[in-house]
Amino acid sequence: MLTTQTTHRVRYAETDQMGYLYHGHYALLYEIGRVEMLRDVGRSYAELEGKHGIMMPVMSMNQRFIRPARYDEVLTITTSLRHVPDRTITFHFEIHNENGKLVNGGSIKLCFVDVETERTVPAPEYLLQVIRPHFEQEKN
Repeated sequence: MLTTQTTHRVRYAETDQMGYLYHGHYALLYEIGRVEMLRDVGRSYAELEGKHGIMMPVMSMNQRFIRPARYDEVLTITTSLRHVPDRTITFHFEIHNENGKLVNGGSIKLCFVDVETERTVPAPEYLLQVIRPHFEQEKN
């Protein structure tokens, strides 16, 4: 399994009138988590799309809301890959508040699409070469 963490401070503009992180912003936190995971393993969305011609559109998203995140809290976004991607990639998320309490959890499934043909393709080797080692370590 590959797991990374990043943080995000809840900004005033992201809250509703109760001072809670607006529910629609959790998708943005999931995006922050997956973009930073790719950076942590030495890859980037910009490179994947611009240099390698692969887009990653969202196919589905699931989430559960446990407790509210509040204005000015620093949230920890834990992002995990539980399987080596093939034609799709599924990121799993847990978001904790400053007290270590679970705020939200969920997953996002994406596919790989060739920029030019707009057709789905298998996971690119460019990405797999940095993901596979994390799963091979578990076998040993």
